[in-house]
Formats: sequence, structure tokens, C-alpha cells
Amino acid sequence: MESYATGATQLLLPRMSGKHDKAEELRNRRAWHRRLGSGVYFKGAQSVHLEHQTKNGLSVEDCAYAEAYQAFPTTTAAPDAKAQEGTKIIKFTTDSYPEIKRDSRFAEITPEHVEYFKGILGKESALIDGVTKDATDDMEPFNADWMRKYRGHTKLVLKPGSTEEVSKILKYCNDNMLAVVPQGGNTGLVGGSVPVFDEIVIQMGRMNAIRSFDEVSGTLVADAGCILETTDRYLADRGHIFPLDLGAKGSCHIGGNLATNAGGLRLLRYGSLHGTVLGVEAVLPDGTIVDELSKLRKNNTGYDLKQLFIGAEGTIGIITGVAIQCPQRSKAVNVAFFGLESFEKVQKAFIEAKGQLGEILSAFELMDRNSQRMVKEYTNNKSPLEDEHPFYCLIETSGSNSEHDTEKLEKFLEDVMEKEIVLDGVVAQDETQIKALWSWREGVPEAIGGFGGAYKYDVSIPLAEMYTLVEDTRVRMEEAGLIGDSDSHPVKDVVGYGHMGDSNLHLNVSVRRYDKAVEKALEPWVYEWIEKRSGSISAEHGLGLAKKKYIGYSRSETMIGLMKQVKNLYDPNGIMNPYKYI
Repeated sequence: MESYATGATQLLLPRMSGKHDKAEELRNRRAWHRRLGSGVYFKGAQSVHLEHQTKNGLSVEDCAYAEAYQAFPTTTAAPDAKAQEGTKIIKFTTDSYPEIKRDSRFAEITPEHVEYFKGILGKESALIDGVTKDATDDMEPFNADWMRKYRGHTKLVLKPGSTEEVSKILKYCNDNMLAVVPQGGNTGLVGGSVPVFDEIVIQMGRMNAIRSFDEVSGTLVADAGCILETTDRYLADRGHIFPLDLGAKGSCHIGGNLATNAGGLRLLRYGSLHGTVLGVEAVLPDGTIVDELSKLRKNNTGYDLKQLFIGAEGTIGIITGVAIQCPQRSKAVNVAFFGLESFEKVQKAFIEAKGQLGEILSAFELMDRNSQRMVKEYTNNKSPLEDEHPFYCLIETSGSNSEHDTEKLEKFLEDVMEKEIVLDGVVAQDETQIKALWSWREGVPEAIGGFGGAYKYDVSIPLAEMYTLVEDTRVRMEEAGLIGDSDSHPVKDVVGYGHMGDSNLHLNVSVRRYDKAVEKALEPWVYEWIEKRSGSISAEHGLGLAKKKYIGYSRSETMIGLMKQVKNLYDPNGIMNPYKYI
């Protein structure tokens, strides 16, 4: 036995020396940590106990190398428009993209329009009026996006409290040619939820009620303005889970999730929203309420029109309610976080995970070294692993039998370490440790944004070539002389992370400032690279304004033509979220 000091606790740990059998030692580790009943850190052939403590109300994992790391919150709120870099102001979208011209068909908002909306909404707090008075500061969070890249000129924000109010607002806007932008939590990454010019923002936050939940069928009916994390907590109290999880869950709305067809961290287990959503309530531009809140899993009576609203990004109507199938919450959740030496080994680990953990595997997340360096630098936290590795993976299993699932996960880890696929890692042993490990994946977007900004590319690529895009992008930035350690270089780093389970890569070019030279070097080169490999330029974030020009790299002219026909049918005046992708 060998003694390691961790804070005020001294741990006795099994330690092997000389030549040894890795698998046998890991089997010894399993028996050992069951006696300890806490976390286990494993590195090569060593097994190390993690003592769980708390400090200032936050999680602290006292690791064997006698340095604690502190978990930061797993939810990310949308930063204030003026946040980061002190008083830096976001450029107006119209200044950044002068080629976009205001549609002359749209009327300008007048005091008479404002008075009409006040009459509909009935309360002062349900409206922000920048038409008859100066409300610039109040408008800023609704004009600017989470990325601090896009900024509109709206002077009116409406906050309806019911579907009927949304209907009256849209009918009036349609009759008077007033353009609108639906907005939820405003955590989108492609500029789809903020105005370009003076479009009216219809913010859905007041529509945040759970309408019903059937514990027998697991069917939830809720307003579109319900926050994802709050909704999931409601379901947790009833033994169920929302079939979608995002890093922005503390701010995003489920209506916005549907509008962008968000994928997230649970898609591997539960599939996309196109499959889990049973019904939708929406309002068309002319004020017509589409009440299709079906609670049935089977309804084969004609066109499944609700699917048009999922992923439409508010271009044909506003989603006001959703009926969705929510699975039973797993009683046994396990998380492992480990390091690997190459993307080839990542693929081998994924194959092993699917083979050994298939029925309980709920997440398989990829992070590269640069993404984890940025999280560490941004949070000043200690990494879960002692040594640095080129790649990291997080595996989550969800099942109903804790002992059975733990056995399967540990057997998987034994095998991948014996085969030298995985170098080292850590296994969480309680809910706090699970959240701490997840924070190293969920915290990546916030960390990247914390250094200035990012050009984000959410893409689907054949799995074997998934990380090649990151490597090729880094080379392109180096050849253009745009990346470096000094402030004279606009690009700070190029990072990659994403969902191995559905071949979804998040390529992020972290920048100290947005620069046209960087944008020109990236676009359309990134999209051409993806097109050559028959990938998709948008896996789960949508198209918004950012990818408007590039839809042709993933869709044929025939498909784009059909989309335009649908748009013109539902929104002939074009008032719904104009200047975006369609």
C-alpha cells in the first residue's frame, strides 16, 4: 500500500510496481473502489481513489496528484451584448454585411403601431418601447446574439403571454407589413434569432407553463417559452427526462429547440426531435392558429405537417406549444472521461463502446486537446486527468440496473486499456462528479467565447474524416498568417469537439476579434471541403443568417426551390424572420 495526501484526507491505495497485467490490476481496482464507495482515477496500470468533498458549496475532486480541480456551472447563459473585453461594442449586422438591403415592402414602426400592441398585451412589462422613447440599453440583449457577432436595430420587443396574443400580433403585423423575428432564449449560433434591421422581436419568455404531463405515456405538453433545464427538472421529479440536452439548457427555450431542430448530447440515445415530438401548436403569419398538439405516437392520417415547423427557424410561423414523448429517467447513470493518443484510437474506442455498451450507451463525446486547454485556461480549473492528451472522450451510460451497468462500463474500460486504445481516465461515482466531468465538455463553447469570439461550423462529416477538417483548417490559418500567440493575429486557436455518436463535429476558430480576412479564408472553403465529402454544412444549429449563402453546398436546386415554395405558401408577405436562409 502507498499513502497519498489529498487535502485533509489520507488515502491508502493499491499500487503495483514492476511488470504487471493491466487487466488484472483493473479488476483489483474494481473491488477496491467498491469498498471505498467513491470516485476512481485510473492511469495506465494504476488505480487511484478520488475522495469527494465540497468547498464553498461547489464540487471539488481531490485527485491523487494532490491538486484539486473545481467544477464550474454546466449551464451557460447568453452573455450580455457588451460583455467580454470590457466596453467592446458589437458591430451592427448592416455594417458588417452592407450587401444586405432592407426589404422596401416592409413598413416602419410608428407610435400608432405601438399603441395597438399595448392594447393587445395589456401590461407595460410585456413590451419594450424604443419607438416613442429611448430604450437602447433595454433593447441590446434582444438585438445582439450570443456570439456577439450579429446586432440588429429593433426598437420594439413584444412579449406575448398566450397563443391568442401571438395570433393577434402576427395578424396585425401581416396586415400592416411589419416584419418580425421570433426569439426564445437567444442562444443560437447562426444569427437566426436576432433582427437585421428594425424587425419587431417577438420574445416568447412569458409563455412558460407546463400544460400537462401524462406519467403513464410520458407525454409532456408545454408552452414554447419553457426553459429546457427547468422543464427537465420538472420531469425529473416525475421520473422522466426531456429527450434533449444542451450546454445552453439554462437559457434556451424548448420552442427555439424545435425551431432549430437542436440535436444535443442525448441524440445518440433518443434520436432527433423529428421523432420525439408528437404535436405542435403554431401561429401562421396571418394569425391562423395551427392546433396540432397530438399526444398520439401513431397518427397516420395524411401529411405530417408539424415536421415543417421543426427546423424552420421561425420562417413560416411561430411555435407556441409542443407535445413531446419523454422517456423514463434512467436510475443508473455512469460517466467516464479518458484520454487517447490519436483520432484513430478515438474511432476504435467508439467501436468498442457500441459493441459492449450498446443498449445503455447514451453519449459518446469527443474533445481535442486545444478545446480542453481553453476550458482549463478560461476556468483556471485542474483537468480531471494528470497528463495532457491529443484527444479526450466522455462516455455516458444510462440504464435501470446500477450494478449491471457499472460492471459493463468497467469491463469496457478494462478491455480498451488492455488493448492500449485508452491511456488514462476517470470514472465518476456520484452525481456531483458526473456534473464535474460533463462540465469539461459542456463548458467548451463558453470558454471559446470567453477569449473574444469564434467562427463556428456545426457540420456532419463521414466519421473517418471527422477530425481531418480541424487539422486542415489549422493549416489554412497558419498558411494565411492569421493564427498566433500575439494580439496582432486575429485567430487564437482552432479547436474541434462534438458528438461521435452522430458524426457531428463542432469546428471552432477562436478569434480575438472578428476579422474579414479570417472570414474570407474560411468561407466558402469550409463548405467546399464538406461538399466534397457529401457532408452537411449544418448538423444541428440551423442556417440563420450565417449560412444563408451556402445552403447550396448541402441542398440541390430542386430542394431549395421546394423550400421557397413552402415559404411563399405559408408566408406570402415574407414577414417571418426575413433576410435569413430562405
